[in-house]
Amino acid sequence: MRDLFFKDFGWKIFSLLLAAGIWLTVHRILLESPEPATLGGASSLTYDNLPVLIVAAASDVHLYRVAPNTVSVTVRGSPDAIAVLQAKLIRATVDLTDIKSAGDLKRRVDVSVPSGITLVSIEPPKVGIIIPPSPAKYP
Repeated sequence: MRDLFFKDFGWKIFSLLLAAGIWLTVHRILLESPEPATLGGASSLTYDNLPVLIVAAASDVHLYRVAPNTVSVTVRGSPDAIAVLQAKLIRATVDLTDIKSAGDLKRRVDVSVPSGITLVSIEPPKVGIIIPPSPAKYP
């Protein structure tokens, strides 16, 4: 039982000091870095009626439509970044490169925003895909 505490005592003390040092370093880093949700002075802005762009394969000749064809996007950023942000810098897209010809479908809307801006919400998050019927082929 005595060997349990005193065997390799130097290594045990060294390990304890090393663990305490690592814990203190990580603790200090976590206290110094602000969390994104608590950044002071962040402003939010909502853009309504942003058009949804369709991304399809170049070989796909269907005339897809989306319903609704516009979305509402809420973004957050520093007041300086929000002040210069324009609606044309925000892109809402629907990826249809792997779509199969079927009935009406729902697809997720992807939104890209400039750096320094954080996407908060998209309304609606999914849009319906309308696939027009293929023209009949006559011999």
